[in-house]
Amino acid sequence: MKFNTKRVFRWLLIGATLFFNGSLMLKPSDADNWLQWRGPLATGEAPNADPPTNWSETENVKWKTKIGGLGHSSPVVTDDRVYFTYAREVGKPFEPRPDTAPGAHDNKLVSSKFEFVAVGLERSSGKTLWEKVLHSAIPHEGAHVSASLASASPVTDGTNVWFFFGSYGLFCLDKNGETIWEKEIGTMQTKHGHGEGASPVLSDEILAINWDHEGQSFVMAIKKKTGETIWKADREEVTSWSSPIVVKVNEQRQLIVPGTERIRSYDLVNGKVIWQCGGMSHNIVASPVSEKGMVFIGSSYEKRQMLGIRLRGAAGDITSSDHVVWSRQARTPYVPSPLLVNGHLYFLRHYQGVLTRLHATTGEEPYGPFRVGRMNEIYASPVSAAGRIYVTDRSGMTAVMSTAEQPERIAFNRLNDRFNASAALSGKQMFLRGEKFIYCLEEGGEDE
Repeated sequence: MKFNTKRVFRWLLIGATLFFNGSLMLKPSDADNWLQWRGPLATGEAPNADPPTNWSETENVKWKTKIGGLGHSSPVVTDDRVYFTYAREVGKPFEPRPDTAPGAHDNKLVSSKFEFVAVGLERSSGKTLWEKVLHSAIPHEGAHVSASLASASPVTDGTNVWFFFGSYGLFCLDKNGETIWEKEIGTMQTKHGHGEGASPVLSDEILAINWDHEGQSFVMAIKKKTGETIWKADREEVTSWSSPIVVKVNEQRQLIVPGTERIRSYDLVNGKVIWQCGGMSHNIVASPVSEKGMVFIGSSYEKRQMLGIRLRGAAGDITSSDHVVWSRQARTPYVPSPLLVNGHLYFLRHYQGVLTRLHATTGEEPYGPFRVGRMNEIYASPVSAAGRIYVTDRSGMTAVMSTAEQPERIAFNRLNDRFNASAALSGKQMFLRGEKFIYCLEEGGEDE
């Protein structure tokens, strides 16, 4: 057998990245797929992917598949499947009921019943293998005009897939769309009735969920095989839309959950708080990222804040300790989550096209900021592969930039759809989920 030095080096590099990152959500063998929100390293990077640089409606589209309803959840991708969710109005419309959420503004009023739908596609062709209604209800909240009732991304271990609709249920399905179990968790009352959005996180046999809202907030751990609750910890927090991450520190799995009052780390096995740190704003949306024994968390609403926290030895209240290695108050992320690539953090100011690049371990910013250019509102989080950064805005434009010290614009690509969901990258392909279609982009691909 011929010894492939390059291939061995690549897998050693991936293994080292997973080790130092400390993420236990995926095995190194899963690095080729996009099994969860923010990808194989939970950082927005796909270390093995090499998607196209240029595309349009007539160039490098392998397939596109029409979507039967609205959803801002990102797709997840295995070797042979693509999964996503949407919600659609059904039945006869009725007179919209008043939105009763305190201080509500810019909301869609409820005027019909909805079905909450999970979809499994054949990856090679985009063919719909199954489309299953998991729940139907008249929503108790209508959500913000820019939101959807299917905003939490699914997660899969490559065999089964978990679909989370918040107030409308958590569902475990096999790859053929057969329901294994389902679980009702409660009814979420979100701030201003703006809707729900935090995605679940999977670590080995445990599924964890953040349930911060205007009622009694909590975080919980669930057995992935049965849906049985392992533990549930109340939180003194208000609404957030941030998805938690799992990081391994000295063999201990820590579930890190941002919050307005405190960022908290929980022992994933028993739910005990390990450490906590203040400093965030209200309306936390962006998810944290972690690498080399540090976690990076940002928010931006009535104030801007971003922190770099050293995890080793962190215990109790670390707000004023040297575990907070750095902090900054300029151009911090709001809706799109930060991207972590090769020891550097990339994030967008609020949801505008201004890109910041920091040295992750020090928070230093030797160059920048950088204008992405030709971009409108950006809700999707940036992703990266093959030394490139992909930033997609709501109008259908995607900017491709380099990961150099001073990022350069490589290409601008437009599709005839609107995009709120973050992209998924796997192999030679990029999956973009719009309001009307889901696209599979691949160099030389042809839309049949």
